[in-house]
Amino acid sequence: MTEQGRQDAQDAIDRAWRDLVTTARRTAAEGLVVGTSGNVSVRVGETVLVTPSGVPYDRLTPADAVGVDLDGGRLFGDLAPTSELPLHLEVYRHTGAGAVVHTHAVHATAVSALVPELPAIHYMTAALGGPVRVARYALYGTEELARNMREALRDRSACLLQNHGTVTYGDSLDQAYDRTAQLEWMCRLWLTASSVPGLSPTLLSEGQLNEVSDQLKGYGQPRH
Repeated sequence: MTEQGRQDAQDAIDRAWRDLVTTARRTAAEGLVVGTSGNVSVRVGETVLVTPSGVPYDRLTPADAVGVDLDGGRLFGDLAPTSELPLHLEVYRHTGAGAVVHTHAVHATAVSALVPELPAIHYMTAALGGPVRVARYALYGTEELARNMREALRDRSACLLQNHGTVTYGDSLDQAYDRTAQLEWMCRLWLTASSVPGLSPTLLSEGQLNEVSDQLKGYGQPRH
């Protein structure tokens, strides 16, 4: 690689790290994590940048960047990567994800302890690929948990981890984060609607969700 090529690659890593820290701080500021729980990663080529283990997000600096390869081998950084690294790497190995967000959001975690999947309470269920499944419980940081998550993520871009939290992924950090926030909102909505005595919330059918999926394909500003 030329000197310019190396500089361009380093610039891309630096930008991605800044964006990762911004996203991680957002999860804390918006109540999706408490303390140092949860973690965020972003892929730059064959490098995965991850939040380090046990470091408050507001203390992260450019010198704290941690990079690993898709097998988990350290590429750079002095700090230990998040203990949930197996979750992140499992997503990257089996999807085209550009970023992954894992949180311990309160309402989503509550739902994960109640049902095997989040009922289709809102049409934005379709934006996550369909009803969000709950991955079977396993000890945090283990390959077993990563495997359970992969099964729950089949044909989905989000899942719940039983008695644990959420995992979402997207093409970018913004998309992964937005899916996390959307999932937490839908969990809160379902808990609220299902808590009314004597009433059960109306749920959307598979046909209705498919209709939404078709509609979402044309959503947003047209590209020129």
